[in-house]
Amino acid sequence: MTTGTLVRAFVGVGANLGDACAQVESGIAALRSLQSTQLRARSGLYASAPVDAPGPDYVNAAVELATALPAADLLRELHAIEARHGRVRTKANAPRTLDLDLLLYGEQRSDEPALRLPHPRLHERAFVLLPLLEIAPQLQVPGLGALSSWLPRVSGQQVTRLGGRS
Repeated sequence: MTTGTLVRAFVGVGANLGDACAQVESGIAALRSLQSTQLRARSGLYASAPVDAPGPDYVNAAVELATALPAADLLRELHAIEARHGRVRTKANAPRTLDLDLLLYGEQRSDEPALRLPHPRLHERAFVLLPLLEIAPQLQVPGLGALSSWLPRVSGQQVTRLGGRS
């Protein structure tokens, strides 16, 4: 089922198992092939230590999509891509081969356990803010305002921009 109207959505992409850079790139490639969806922009890659979890450093990126898929359907597709990339959901914050987080879906707000929009911690994580602001510097988030105004609060979090695409 599709909505017929294209909605601007943002997805956080991350990995910290195996070849994390290759996993992130493969995840982004999979997003390009989603039905009723166009990949409009993608950030470069960023490295960061895990937050509130053990394991190797993460590689992260963000993408902007234009999609006719309803938010719940898009989230199901994201989980299917994760599963195809070997993601096994064991416990919260466990290391992962691929993590696709639906960060924003238009202006939609949802507090359903299976679909929380905007993503509840996107403004608290530098590894989310920096890639998002790279592709959408003027981004306004429902309930949070200008995303750039949250940068000072995460300035102590170490995130490194890796070489490559932007």
